[in-house]
Amino acid sequence: MAAHSQFEELARQLSAIGAVKREMGRMLPQDCPPASAGVLTLLDRHGEMRMSQLAELLAIDMSVTSRHVAHVAERGWIERKPDPADKRSRLLRLTPSGTALLEELAERYTAALARYLDDWSDADVGHLVEVLARLRTSFGDCRTRAHHDSLTRTPAG
Repeated sequence: MAAHSQFEELARQLSAIGAVKREMGRMLPQDCPPASAGVLTLLDRHGEMRMSQLAELLAIDMSVTSRHVAHVAERGWIERKPDPADKRSRLLRLTPSGTALLEELAERYTAALARYLDDWSDADVGHLVEVLARLRTSFGDCRTRAHHDSLTRTPAG
């Protein structure tokens, strides 16, 4: 197991990743904040879904999800259609313009990463991808774990 000081340094480095995320967010078009890109990405990855499922995947409140959905729907990047299984619910799905925007975002992100990491070897980039994937796997589904932990905690006596 790693030394305590290594975990402290890892915590500092992970905290500093926020600056990298903010810089990558600057690559987005003016009318597509990171939350909107997140909505589009999840719909692309998981296919059409109800807003409740999207809120769960985003790990945010339904009211916040609703605002994000309204934003992307107003721009024509997604459509909301009645759910055939429950007419009171709506299914969200990407439109062709939403798919085109995601392709543009992927190109921007890839170009930015290539520019920032141009002095990295292919092996270094591959190792970073491998280690980040392993980190995510170690954390698992944090939403599920947080929900489970809140149910299993006992009140302090």
